[in-house]
Formats: sequence, C-alpha cells, structure tokens
Amino acid sequence: MQIHVVQKGDTLYKLAQKFDVTVNDLVNANGLSDANTLVIGQSLIIPAGATTHKVLVGDTLWLLARRYGVTLQELAAMNNISNPALIYPGQQLVIPQAAKPSIEVNAYTEKFGAAGIAIVEEIGPYLTYLSPFSYRLQADGSITPLDDSAIINAAYQTRTAPMMVITNFENGTFSPDIAHAILSNPTLQQSVIASILATMKQKGYTALNVDFEYVPPADRELYNAFLQKLVDNLHPQNYLVSACLAPKTSANQTGTLYEAHDYAAMGRILDFVVLMTYEWGWSGGPPRAVAPLNEVNKVLIYALSVIPSQKIVMGMPLYGYDWTLPYVQGAKWAPTVSPQAAVNRAHQFGATIQYDEEGQSPFFQYYDKEGREHVVWYEDARSVQAKFNLVKAYNLRGVSYWVLGVPFPQNWYVLQANFTIKKLV
Repeated sequence: MQIHVVQKGDTLYKLAQKFDVTVNDLVNANGLSDANTLVIGQSLIIPAGATTHKVLVGDTLWLLARRYGVTLQELAAMNNISNPALIYPGQQLVIPQAAKPSIEVNAYTEKFGAAGIAIVEEIGPYLTYLSPFSYRLQADGSITPLDDSAIINAAYQTRTAPMMVITNFENGTFSPDIAHAILSNPTLQQSVIASILATMKQKGYTALNVDFEYVPPADRELYNAFLQKLVDNLHPQNYLVSACLAPKTSANQTGTLYEAHDYAAMGRILDFVVLMTYEWGWSGGPPRAVAPLNEVNKVLIYALSVIPSQKIVMGMPLYGYDWTLPYVQGAKWAPTVSPQAAVNRAHQFGATIQYDEEGQSPFFQYYDKEGREHVVWYEDARSVQAKFNLVKAYNLRGVSYWVLGVPFPQNWYVLQANFTIKKLV
C-alpha cells in the first residue's frame, strides 16, 4: 500500500497507469462514489496487489524503503543491489514482506437493529471487540436495558467479541451525581456487579468496559476500589475488564474530566485501558483537528510512563467536524462530517485540501451557498497511518474507534495493511 496526495491534473486513469493498478482497484480501496471527481490535496490509497514495484522517474531506493516500511539494506539485499544509488526507471524491484504486528481493535457502536447488523457484518472482520454503547447506570443501582441481542449475534458471526459498556450517561451528558451515588455505596455496588454479571451471561458478552466520565475528583480512590471489585468478581468468570481514560498528559492534570482517572492505578488493576485520544477539536469548541498527532503523542508518552504498553489501547476518531466561521463560543455547534462526506464537500465547493504537518490532519476551507465561510477538519489515509505508526513504535495493545456508522473505507484498508487483527472468539 502507498498513499498518494492528489495533484493538479491527476485522474484515476492516469494514476492507475502510473502505479500499475486498475481504476477499480483505486475506487474500491478508497470507497469512491464518483470515479471522475478528485480533489487537489486528497489522499488516495494505492493498493499494492503484488510484492513488486516498478521504478518511476524520481524514485530512489531510500524513498522506496520508507514508502514500503522496510530498511534500505533489506530492499537492496532482496534485489541484489550493491550500489543503492543505481536504480533506473522501469526496473522491477521485489519488496520484502515484513510480518505485520498483531493488535486488538475495538469499536463502539450506537447503531442497533437492521442498520447495526449491516455495519457489524461489514466492519466485523476488522474488529477484536464490538462495544454497544451503552448500558446506563442509574443512581439507585439499576441499569437501563439495551436492545443489543441482534448486533451481538452479528458480532459472533464475524468472530468479534462483544464488550459490554457501562456508563454514568444521562440526558445527553455524563453525570457526576450518578457516579458518586454508585462509588460511595458498597451495597449498591454489589447489586450493580450482580446485574452486570447476569447481563453478560445472558447476552454472551466476553468483556466489560467502564466509561465513567466527570467522576468527582474526591471519588478518585472510590473509583479505583470499584474497578478492583469488578476485576475480583469478573476474572473468576473469565471476563476481561477495561476502562476509558480521559486524555491526560500528567498525573496532576486538573479538571473534573481528568482528576479521578488514576492512570497508574487503573493500569495496574485492569486488563487494559482505552485512552480517549480525540475531541481536541470538538463540536462546541473552536476549530482544530479532532485528534492531532502531536497531542495524542503527549498522552501516550505520559501513559507509557505508568502503564505497560500492552495494556494501552489508543482511541481513534472515525469522523470530523464542519465549523461555520467566525467561531463564536456558545453559538450553533459544528455538525459531524464523515471523511467521505468531507472530501465530497471539498469537491462540491471547489476547495483545496491542506494538511497540517504538526497535527498530521487534513483540513480545508470553503464558502457555502449563503456566502458563509467554513473550515472542515477530518481524518484521511495519511492521518490514520500516522497514528498506526505510533501504535507500532510504542508496541501498544491496539486501537479503539469512536464511532461506527460513519463511512471511512480508507481507514479499514490502511488498518489491515498495517496489522493482523487478533480474534478472541
């Protein structure tokens, strides 16, 4: 696989000729709905159907080694090249095939019924876990039921392990009061744990994910103790236990979102943690990349200082946002946009896609039919490849996606090109 950035004058036919692939290969790898519309600055996956590369004008052995993720020495040795400077256009090079690392892949879904089943059937082959969102805990210890049986069955058909998600989510936000009610009452906790176990057995769940957000900072130790109780009760039944962590860059980071999330303790107690490394750019905030690589990396550096790498699952977004400018705090929130829709919008309004090198994220600006200026930040093949490079560099357990139902075919192609996805069922 290669990633090509569309230049002026590019067409799919020309690119197919240049890279020795078919137009259909390009259409399928990139999920293109219209083969005739390309946008300058758009990233395109060039699928590598073979293990050879025909040298083009401007190619160097060093550049090709970087492109294919091998060393210069490996590439030279494979092709009996004694002088790496001597390659020529038209020469066929054999590309060494490195073993792909194995990772676990989780994805949350809010889609149920027929639509949810269709998504699981399509994406399930790329997943280790499917996490229906969510079972909502109430202050009295009861749990709001979820109509998830159909998508759980679909998950098993693709050998995807269903992971039960419990939250303190209520009325569109996370409730500190619900979290406190549960965490401060040991009797209530036993009732909650009994309900969780009953649900997991009845529905066929194999793991539990705890997504408690905005936990009161004073309840930090109570939260750690609750997670330990969950592990003590679920491990004897062979269930895995994980939790979501707010994206911290230090142990003493302030703010209600962060303070009760004890990276060191949770890394010690749990089987793995899911870092919510997204939403720097969010619907109600000022425009910026949703998951800028430089910010994600800061969180990983801190997490790795207190949590083993094989317990860390890095969060990844499948979406972007379209902000109307100028940004006004408290005004209308930016709507979500899929990567596919973002590129289509850039084409519709004649925008050129740009790329932020520091954040490793694509963006573009345009004026709508009413003359209002917009800026769109989203994800593409380049941005997800950059994140996968971090997963490999740090030897992380895997990645976790928020949220299924947002079309992003490139992501799944790049994921499979980089990794072997572990299956637990």
